[in-house]
Amino acid sequence: MSINISLKHINKLAIPALISGVSEPILSLTDAAIVGNIQVNATESLAAVGIVTTFISMLIWVLGQTRSAISSIVSQHVGANKLDRIKNLPAQAIFIITSLSFIIICSTYPFAKQIFKLYNASNLILDYSVVYYKIRVLGFPFTLFTIAVFGAFRGLQNTYHPMIISIIGATSNIILDIILVYGIDGLINPMNIQGAAYASVIAQVLMACFAAFYLLKKTTIPLKPSLPFNPEIKRFVLMILNLFIRTIALNVTLYFASAYATSYGAEYIAAYTIAINLWFLGAFIVDGYASAGNILSGKLFGKKAYATLITLSNKLIKYGVIIGIILGLVGAILYYPIGRLFTKDPQVLKAFYNVFWIVLVMQPLCTLAFIFDGIFKGLGKMKYLRNVLLFSTFLVFIPILFWLDNLDYKLHAIFIAITFWIIARGIPLIIKFRQLFLPLAQKN
Repeated sequence: MSINISLKHINKLAIPALISGVSEPILSLTDAAIVGNIQVNATESLAAVGIVTTFISMLIWVLGQTRSAISSIVSQHVGANKLDRIKNLPAQAIFIITSLSFIIICSTYPFAKQIFKLYNASNLILDYSVVYYKIRVLGFPFTLFTIAVFGAFRGLQNTYHPMIISIIGATSNIILDIILVYGIDGLINPMNIQGAAYASVIAQVLMACFAAFYLLKKTTIPLKPSLPFNPEIKRFVLMILNLFIRTIALNVTLYFASAYATSYGAEYIAAYTIAINLWFLGAFIVDGYASAGNILSGKLFGKKAYATLITLSNKLIKYGVIIGIILGLVGAILYYPIGRLFTKDPQVLKAFYNVFWIVLVMQPLCTLAFIFDGIFKGLGKMKYLRNVLLFSTFLVFIPILFWLDNLDYKLHAIFIAITFWIIARGIPLIIKFRQLFLPLAQKN
């Protein structure tokens, strides 16, 4: 049976995945927008949210690679019509990754102050960062559980139920943010930055509960782990290790960006927080089509339909560029209102407006890099993804950042370096993909 790669079918997978994907940055953007408008120490609170979000994103991305590994293995077995062979794998993977999350909490919770000093946080920003983190990190196991379940759904070519779960999480987070941060007169006292943290944790718990419910109700995949380990667990672990190294490199980029922005002063880290979270939002919007590439490429690879795989990549390149241009144009039209949504501080707005155009210009480049990230994850080619990110981080991003920072470019240095980092991630993936599969497609 041929695999459908029409625009309608791609959108059927991509649009729910897009909606699902934007829930993660919406959690952070909601915290940033609401915290940035509180009555007491808004700029310091916004800076703290940005620093902690960067660190928590690092933890989630390091261990949340379970989603890509599970999705790759499941989708390839769906394509080969051998799903029964790996039915117990997701439960085993979920158990492993959630167990690791408790180790992470125990090893970071007592040292939160020392961790955020590494991000150049000090004084009130440091105090707020510690308070915010010690609450937010409690939702970490629930987030990893949900991400892993989403991987199983994606492998089964299902992005609809993750979308429903994500909408529940994002909606509940927004409502709880407003209630807990600002309070309700006569009922709930304003909790400021602590309220934002509690709102995020409660939303993460809700998402985990609904993820478990839908997986058990809508699929034949169990959640109870069983022994012996599935034969594919070895490949799963190798994928995770390669993605782990890759994600460490990715977070080196985010660490240096955040640390340098913090060193420039409170208004710069606040402006960076707004800009980088909007960058994340664009990335997660594109992730819908990257997810479609992930899901379909794994299935096509399992079926050995290489010619169709090439056709899929060509379509996704076209759609990706169009989406990137649209994102850039929307951001340009709303350039000034977007900034005022997050803060009224004129110094923060000035710093933000000076660099936001770079975020918009790089959007088409981001879409290509992220879509081919998704395709390579679906193919299970994690080793090459690892090598590309090591190259782009240590031989492209860091040298450019150091050079431009030395020229006192401040936030311009960070976002120009990120632009070249994205280019160095995307081009090698496109070239390698065509080298691998054009010869195979010609033999089909």
